[in-house]
Amino acid sequence: MTNLSAAPPAPEDLLPLTPATFHILLALVGQERHGYSIMREVEAYTRGTLRLGATTLYRSIKQMLAARLIEEMDERPDPELDDERRRYYRITPFGQRVLQAEASRLAALVALAQEKGVISAGDMPGLALGGAL
Repeated sequence: MTNLSAAPPAPEDLLPLTPATFHILLALVGQERHGYSIMREVEAYTRGTLRLGATTLYRSIKQMLAARLIEEMDERPDPELDDERRRYYRITPFGQRVLQAEASRLAALVALAQEKGVISAGDMPGLALGGAL
């Protein structure tokens, strides 16, 4: 009997992402972080409009680890500057592709809303200034 392993899912197969998953992935772009740092980063760049609670954060992290969107790091920062109980996470290449697919999906929705006159570029200060979603 041949054991055929299932092909990994395409990034689009995981869409849409939950808001928590999307923001956790965004927080991990370009920097490894521990849980509390992820919570602070999301709260900072959403200007306090999204606050991830510990239960939501760690449930999401568990699911994201299982889906291979993120991975726990083996390396630790300087022990004198770190609490050994902290676990650090980074986005995987697959997680980066999923994040990109979700950002593209959201951008298409924003473009449709603009086309239908629901919103204008002036309603999106980050986009009006050349920022990303």
